[in-house]
Amino acid sequence: MKRIYKWIIPLLCGLAVIILFRFILFIGYVPSASMEPAIKKGSYIIGYRIYANIRSGDVVVFRHDGQPHVKRVAAVAGDTVYINDAAHSYAVNEPPETASRVLTVPDGCYFIIGDNLEDSLDSRYWDNPFVSDKDVLAKLFNS
Repeated sequence: MKRIYKWIIPLLCGLAVIILFRFILFIGYVPSASMEPAIKKGSYIIGYRIYANIRSGDVVVFRHDGQPHVKRVAAVAGDTVYINDAAHSYAVNEPPETASRVLTVPDGCYFIIGDNLEDSLDSRYWDNPFVSDKDVLAKLFNS
């Protein structure tokens, strides 16, 4: 009987860890400076995969072009985003004096921006500027 417990306990612990990180928690690495100063380049992050809703200002991990990214939600469904391509700036729900593009975020989508606007490849530059809710992998703690 002792022999069985010798294998079952480590097996159950390993299974619990796999389930925890596959379905509940997310651990990742931030390889770029796109979220500085909030998240430093080279930082490890932890988020949760089970969340009620995502709001503007939340930091999320999402999949874009097959790769995971970490960025801040700048606008949610129904928001209007004004983009000035020349200045690489944006505004949400408040039209600036100049805007080269005006977008409305569709249902089930988000407009995503890096905190470091100078060093972030984000929704402002993508052909499809919106991240679908199904592509969100996790929401970071304390975001």
